[in-house]
Amino acid sequence: MGYIPNVQYAPLYVAVERGYFADEGIEVDFDYSTETDGVALLGAGDVQFSLASGEQVLLARAQGLPVVYVFGWWQGYPVAVAARTVSGIARPADLSGKRIGLPGTFGASYIGLRALLDSAGLSEADVTLDSIGFNQVQALLAGQEQAVVVYANNEPIQLEAQGVPVNVIRVADYVQLASNGLVSNEATIRDHPELVRGMVRAFQLGIRDTLADQQAAYEICKKYVENLAQADQAVQTAVLSASLEFWKADRIGYSEPQAWTNMQNVLLEMGLMESPLDLEQAFTNVFLPSP
Repeated sequence: MGYIPNVQYAPLYVAVERGYFADEGIEVDFDYSTETDGVALLGAGDVQFSLASGEQVLLARAQGLPVVYVFGWWQGYPVAVAARTVSGIARPADLSGKRIGLPGTFGASYIGLRALLDSAGLSEADVTLDSIGFNQVQALLAGQEQAVVVYANNEPIQLEAQGVPVNVIRVADYVQLASNGLVSNEATIRDHPELVRGMVRAFQLGIRDTLADQQAAYEICKKYVENLAQADQAVQTAVLSASLEFWKADRIGYSEPQAWTNMQNVLLEMGLMESPLDLEQAFTNVFLPSP
């Protein structure tokens, strides 16, 4: 799953509770390992599916792991940079010379930040990066960082709820990148294509139901997210509402080829990949139900 149990996984919880996976003959087991661990397990054939962002798929394939992105869940790259409004940091160019906290120099947060810097003609040498784990809210509240790398649908809402107005610089406003989705591997696709097709159908239905009735989806999340019933419901509901905006699409699950080209270009420019890959092997839309 790549993260802790969270309302952002509502479509998967909905798909379980409403029997969409069961209708496909599928029983799912949620493993909340890190995104990079999930991709490694997938590449080794230890799991059939993982949630991962586009850059993880390309980086894994560059290392010879046979992973394939089969369903585009997030239509916009959700990574962003948040800074107190009073700081005057409001666009990528304003990050020059600033101290920026991020989970670490890995994963979607790091890639998204580098894409933002690149959009302003900045390099990593133009800023100071501070690896702080997933403590962005606390770090900004304490004044430890001038800006923090966040998910646009999560930490900014938490900060605003604590009375800290923030500017949010969204990666998706500057570059289209392949974002979070469902990833399988070549062996599963080859040997069990109907399993992949069933996973995609159930996932798509879960997203549609969540978009159609957010409150019902939120209630289902309480079964999967510990202490959600005791959490600040206004904040958590707002997190889910903000997430919905990233999932909307004319054709839910469709992967835009240009987003993959852009992502590959970012990774090549960062030196994280030595040469271009055949992107047609990295992602596919063939398992989506017909429009």
